[in-house]
Amino acid sequence: MASTIQVRVDDELKAKSDKLFKDLGTDTTTAIRMFLTQALAVNGFPFEIKRASANPYEALTELELLEKLEKSREHAEQGLFRDADGVSRDMRAKYGL
Repeated sequence: MASTIQVRVDDELKAKSDKLFKDLGTDTTTAIRMFLTQALAVNGFPFEIKRASANPYEALTELELLEKLEKSREHAEQGLFRDADGVSRDMRAKYGL
Protein backbone atom coordinates (compact mmCIF):
# COMPACT_ATOMS: atom_id res chain seq x y z
CA MET A 1 0.00 0.00 0.00
CA ALA A 2 1.24 3.52 -0.75
CA SER A 3 0.54 6.69 1.19
CA THR A 4 0.21 10.20 -0.17
CA ILE A 5 2.02 13.22 1.22
CA GLN A 6 0.73 16.65 0.23
CA VAL A 7 2.96 19.67 0.70
CA ARG A 8 2.17 23.27 -0.17
CA VAL A 9 5.09 25.22 -1.59
CA ASP A 10 5.51 28.55 -3.33
CA ASP A 11 4.84 28.37 -7.10
CA GLU A 12 8.32 29.67 -7.92
CA LEU A 13 9.99 27.10 -5.65
CA LYS A 14 7.97 24.31 -7.29
CA ALA A 15 8.80 25.47 -10.82
CA LYS A 16 12.52 25.82 -10.06
CA SER A 17 12.60 22.45 -8.31
CA ASP A 18 10.78 20.74 -11.18
CA LYS A 19 13.28 22.20 -13.66
CA LEU A 20 16.28 21.22 -11.54
CA PHE A 21 15.16 17.65 -11.04
CA LYS A 22 14.22 17.30 -14.72
CA ASP A 23 17.74 18.48 -15.61
CA LEU A 24 19.05 15.80 -13.24
CA GLY A 25 16.98 13.13 -14.98
CA THR A 26 14.26 12.69 -12.41
CA ASP A 27 11.13 14.39 -11.12
CA THR A 28 10.19 16.17 -7.91
CA THR A 29 8.21 13.21 -6.55
CA THR A 30 11.17 10.89 -6.99
CA ALA A 31 13.51 13.48 -5.45
CA ILE A 32 11.28 13.68 -2.38
CA ARG A 33 11.26 9.86 -2.16
CA MET A 34 15.06 9.92 -2.37
CA PHE A 35 15.19 12.51 0.43
CA LEU A 36 12.98 10.39 2.71
CA THR A 37 14.99 7.23 1.92
CA GLN A 38 18.28 8.96 2.72
CA ALA A 39 16.83 10.47 5.92
CA LEU A 40 16.04 6.95 7.12
CA ALA A 41 19.45 5.65 6.00
CA VAL A 42 21.35 8.29 8.00
CA ASN A 43 18.77 8.50 10.81
CA GLY A 44 18.34 12.25 10.33
CA PHE A 45 18.51 14.94 7.70
CA PRO A 46 20.65 13.79 4.76
CA PHE A 47 22.47 17.12 4.75
CA GLU A 48 23.93 19.49 7.30
CA ILE A 49 21.54 22.03 8.80
CA LYS A 50 22.99 25.05 10.52
CA ARG A 51 22.50 28.75 10.84
CA ALA A 52 24.11 30.90 8.20
CA SER A 53 27.39 32.30 9.40
CA ALA A 54 27.75 36.04 9.82
CA ASN A 55 31.33 35.57 8.62
CA PRO A 56 31.39 35.17 4.81
CA TYR A 57 35.00 33.90 4.94
CA GLU A 58 34.33 31.05 7.36
CA ALA A 59 33.63 28.55 4.57
CA LEU A 60 36.88 29.32 2.72
CA THR A 61 39.81 26.95 2.81
CA GLU A 62 43.18 28.35 3.85
CA LEU A 63 44.33 28.34 0.22
CA GLU A 64 41.21 30.21 -0.94
CA LEU A 65 41.69 32.81 1.78
CA LEU A 66 45.36 33.27 0.86
CA GLU A 67 44.38 33.70 -2.81
CA LYS A 68 41.87 36.39 -1.85
CA LEU A 69 44.51 38.16 0.25
CA GLU A 70 46.96 38.09 -2.65
CA LYS A 71 44.34 39.53 -4.98
CA SER A 72 43.68 42.27 -2.41
CA ARG A 73 47.38 43.12 -2.30
CA GLU A 74 47.45 43.36 -6.10
CA HIS A 75 44.42 45.65 -6.08
CA ALA A 76 45.99 47.84 -3.40
CA GLU A 77 49.14 48.20 -5.50
CA GLN A 78 46.96 49.30 -8.41
CA GLY A 79 45.13 51.83 -6.23
CA LEU A 80 41.92 49.80 -6.32
CA PHE A 81 40.72 50.00 -2.74
CA ARG A 82 38.00 51.57 -0.59
CA ASP A 83 38.13 53.61 2.58
CA ALA A 84 38.00 51.32 5.66
CA ASP A 85 35.16 53.31 7.25
CA GLY A 86 32.99 52.77 4.18
CA VAL A 87 33.78 49.07 4.07
CA SER A 88 33.01 48.69 7.79
CA ARG A 89 29.73 50.56 7.39
CA ASP A 90 28.73 48.34 4.45
CA MET A 91 29.63 45.14 6.34
CA ARG A 92 27.69 46.19 9.42
CA ALA A 93 24.64 46.92 7.28
CA LYS A 94 24.94 43.72 5.22
CA TYR A 95 25.77 41.26 8.02
CA GLY A 96 24.07 42.94 10.97
CA LEU A 97 27.31 43.45 12.86
